[in-house]
Amino acid sequence: MVRTSPKVLVIGLDPYRVPGPWDPAPIASAIQESTKQFADRGIDVQNCLLGLDGSDDIEAVVTTALQADSWQCVLIGGGIRKEDDQLEIFEQIINLVHQHAPDAAIAFNRTPADIVDAAIRRLP
Repeated sequence: MVRTSPKVLVIGLDPYRVPGPWDPAPIASAIQESTKQFADRGIDVQNCLLGLDGSDDIEAVVTTALQADSWQCVLIGGGIRKEDDQLEIFEQIINLVHQHAPDAAIAFNRTPADIVDAAIRRLP
C-alpha cells in the first residue's frame, strides 16, 4: 500500500501586501517557520497568500490554489477571519472551499505560531 503525504492548503494574507503602518516581518517569519514545520512532519503544504492592496483577484487566486491539488485540509488564517473588514473575503473563501474542495477538512489557527497544530487537528 502506497502512503501519500497529507496535503494542506493554507490561505492567508501576504504580510507584505496588507496596507497600514505595521511590520510585516514577524508574520512573514512565522509563515516561513510553519512551512518548515509542515515539511519536518511529512506534510505537503502550499501557502496561498492574498494581498489586500487590490493586486489580487481573490476569487481567482483562491480557486486556482484549491484546484491545484486534492487537499485533505484547508486552513484559513486569522488575518482573514478575525478582522471585521475581511468578513466578505472570509465568507467568499469559505464558499470557494465548499465548492472546490468539498472533501477537505477546514481548520482555523489562533496565532501564526499554531498553524501546523491547527491543521493536524483536522487531518485524518
